[in-house]
Amino acid sequence: MSREPYTHVNMCLRPGTAPYVGLSLYTSRVHLYNLLVEGRPVLDLTSADAVVSISTTGAGPVTDQDLRFARQLHQATARYLADCERLHANQNASQHTDDATSKATDQTAA
Repeated sequence: MSREPYTHVNMCLRPGTAPYVGLSLYTSRVHLYNLLVEGRPVLDLTSADAVVSISTTGAGPVTDQDLRFARQLHQATARYLADCERLHANQNASQHTDDATSKATDQTAA
């Protein structure tokens, strides 16, 4: 089954409350840019549909909270990578098993 990439955006704007924006990128077509802008780090995730920029609190100097967030982001992306690698390996192993089974069935039927 082939699935097309897509972007999902959810917004909630209510009087008297802070706005909420949810953005989900279901695509591998994302470009990552690490920049230094006016002495502060910026991480941009850019797709055809959206741009997400992550930087320091208030676009100011790096704070202790910014360092904690950067470490959490690093740990989360390492887990994401490990999950992708594990699932991809399992999918490939399963596909090779399915291919071998169908070849054996084809040979038996002949």
